[in-house]
Amino acid sequence: MFKKILIANRGEIACRVIKTARRMGIKTVAVYSDADARAKHVEMADEAVHLGPPPAGQSYLLADKIIEACKATGAEAVHPGYGFLSERTSFAEALEAAGIAFIGPPVGAIAAMGDKIESKKLAKAAGVNVVPGFLGEIATTDDAVKIASDIGYPVMMKASAGGGGKGMRLAYSEQDVREGFEATKREGLASFGDDRVFIEKFIESPRHIEIQVLGDKHGNILYLNERECSIQRRHQKVVEEAPSPFVTPEMRKAMGEQAVALARAVGYYSAGTVELIVSGADTTGQGFYFLEMNTRLQVEHPVTEYITGLDLVEQMIRVAYGEKLALTQDQVPINGWAIENRVYAEDPYRGFLPSTGRLVRYSPPLAADDVRIDDGVSEGSEISMFYDPMIAKLITYGPTRLEAIDKQITALDQFEIDGIGHNIDFLSAIMQHERFRDGRLTTGFIAEEYPEGFVGAPADASLIRSLSAIAARIATATAARASLIDGQLNGPIPAPDEWVVRIGDTDHHVVLEGEAIRVDGTEIVLDAPFVPGQRLIEATIDGEPLAVKVKRAGLFWKLTTHGATFTARVLDPHVARLANYMIEKVPPDLSRFLLCPMPGLLTALHVGVGDKVEAGQPLAVVEAMKMENILRAEKAGTVKAVEAKPGDSLAVDAVILEFE
Repeated sequence: MFKKILIANRGEIACRVIKTARRMGIKTVAVYSDADARAKHVEMADEAVHLGPPPAGQSYLLADKIIEACKATGAEAVHPGYGFLSERTSFAEALEAAGIAFIGPPVGAIAAMGDKIESKKLAKAAGVNVVPGFLGEIATTDDAVKIASDIGYPVMMKASAGGGGKGMRLAYSEQDVREGFEATKREGLASFGDDRVFIEKFIESPRHIEIQVLGDKHGNILYLNERECSIQRRHQKVVEEAPSPFVTPEMRKAMGEQAVALARAVGYYSAGTVELIVSGADTTGQGFYFLEMNTRLQVEHPVTEYITGLDLVEQMIRVAYGEKLALTQDQVPINGWAIENRVYAEDPYRGFLPSTGRLVRYSPPLAADDVRIDDGVSEGSEISMFYDPMIAKLITYGPTRLEAIDKQITALDQFEIDGIGHNIDFLSAIMQHERFRDGRLTTGFIAEEYPEGFVGAPADASLIRSLSAIAARIATATAARASLIDGQLNGPIPAPDEWVVRIGDTDHHVVLEGEAIRVDGTEIVLDAPFVPGQRLIEATIDGEPLAVKVKRAGLFWKLTTHGATFTARVLDPHVARLANYMIEKVPPDLSRFLLCPMPGLLTALHVGVGDKVEAGQPLAVVEAMKMENILRAEKAGTVKAVEAKPGDSLAVDAVILEFE
């Protein structure tokens, strides 16, 4: 077995590989940029080598620097993780030339599957169902419009070398193609060094299902069941699960056999994934079509590991070393259910804008047999604009799908993050959504269920009563401590046992009588010990557990649980009456400014001083975390001043334009 391997990646996947290598008795070498000098993967590895400045093109994408690091440290093999160099044929060839093993597939398989146009031709030849579309190169926007019209709308435009949701645009009309084709080419060139684009029919009511394949160098190839990855936003996966609630045993077998046939056709070995688009309306079990093959490890591989009991990173290492697979197809199990949520540095309350900054507080739920956290950060880590916005992956396991989902809700309530925006509330809302729990999924789920954006998960009257009781208990404990400090000479002053808790615009009358509490006349039994300064309350209310994150905000308490944050003000009844007469502070009107909604690079500015604009018109493009974000006019107006120029790095709320 290898004695030392280098991980040519960063973040959670680098940490993930290090954990398995350590368990196997293999030494590890990390690589890092200036931005990651104190990163978790650097601390975990046995050795670490500096690559260069923060931009990936000057650090993690430098194959020659990584090969030099292997030679300097004596690393015999490289695990590429996912992204970066994981599917670069030139990198695999360079490693081979240097006598360093690549913990991944053969060069030929990477080349064949890395080009989405050629891979579809190969898939069709191998007998795999493919989506109708145009697989040739498209030179101009006019050509793209004609091809899209011939196929029939809606269509999907995709960068040929794309992946991870980048370089993709959905078009329902000619205007969409004209607006999106060049942007798709730019994203493909910026992210993958290839601006070729292909167009294919968009399958409506689609589900995104993928088959995990595993092969060795001796010709053995297995399929390790499927994963459902339909919950996506902007073609970026958000929630994954295994198995799929939609796939039947017959469908699983048909998909798996086609995936194996494709892998065999390109001489594949290692752990890769064949991605399929499935018509949710199909009842024949044959309505699935080849999308692409990712020849490297997928982000969502932990759900497959849970239901099969296999460590896919270990399998990749053993295959790279030349070992045969230790099991056959009929020995691949499906045990229970696993759900993975991707915790992203983005603010769902502000249109999912990327968020950067320092993790002032980072406390994930405790890992257990049925709760797994894959992350590459720790408290104090910096979330940078240079890399992917994923903070962590939260994976839960249960005997049934609903049990795995409910464990997600509990674990998300326990997950504490401060300092940056994050999507924990949004993930919890999805887990509680009736349609998700019923398994009625499509890739349009988020757009369909949250068309006006996310404002928090809905709360029923029972939850509001519980939060009112907890807020009153917090106020009592805080008042008791304050009176103890203020009255040290004469003894403590008893804290009130009657409060008015204002949540939103509604007042709730709370009376505390030991563990029994009455909220608006309804009695509940509350066990919620609280010490001033405590950030997470794990309460029991009428025998049911409830985890609530607590944060002081001036005169208010912010209580976060079950996918929503509630602002509570706790007053004694007399003060509550007076508070009704307080003057409300009105925020300033900023509607005449175009503000940068996130830290990023201004890559394009479409208007100048004196230009008249219409509502919905594109005004500027800001690039952040590898994605282009088009900023549009909210209403008609005339540009009075331009405060930024293309190439400027902008902070949140930086003024780009001012309107008359």
